[in-house]
Amino acid sequence: MAEDKVSFELVTPEQVLASGEVDMVVVPGGDGDFGVLPGHAPLLSTLRPGIVNVYENDKVSQRLFVAGGFAEVAEGGFTVLADEAVAVEDIEAAAVAERLSAAQEALTKAREAEEGVAAAEAELLVAEALSQAAGAH
Repeated sequence: MAEDKVSFELVTPEQVLASGEVDMVVVPGGDGDFGVLPGHAPLLSTLRPGIVNVYENDKVSQRLFVAGGFAEVAEGGFTVLADEAVAVEDIEAAAVAERLSAAQEALTKAREAEEGVAAAEAELLVAEALSQAAGAH
């Protein structure tokens, strides 16, 4: 790995969505956004739903929505293990609206049944963040 680059990989259970040598990556950590530059100290963090910004040549070269997961900075580079991820430009507004509506309905039903509320709230959080990401591109 070049000393002025970060070896970055974003992986979902289905695919490798991004991989390469980049200048910097900013991710939505569980406790707040953080950036990874060359030489970053080892780190393990949870991710919250949000956008991963990949920088090359002093500008954002890729924007990827992640639904959650983990991020690990190690000597070999930076890896994001995402539960679900999609390039922001590939987000379809109609699909997001449908997912948001279904998540709101599922939460209402879960509260009425008094079970599954945490899972329904988590899905609503992802759907809302995806909706924000769709509006940001």
